[in-house]
Amino acid sequence: MEILIFRTNVTCRKVADDLAPLFDGCSAVLKWSFDLEDCDRILRVEAPSNISEALIGLLQNKGIECEELPYEL
Repeated sequence: MEILIFRTNVTCRKVADDLAPLFDGCSAVLKWSFDLEDCDRILRVEAPSNISEALIGLLQNKGIECEELPYEL
């Protein structure tokens, strides 16, 4: 199981909700969530493998800036 963390430019719940079909339609994404209270507007994704490059590409195609951050326990 991979936990992927991204800094994004998503600023409101509506934009996050609009991205739901993107994540829900991707069989490699098991769980996802946004923390819009965090200053980095964190996107957290759980996946069976590292799909960060694919996710970054999908989000950039939707006009979302994102940068993978290291995951630390």
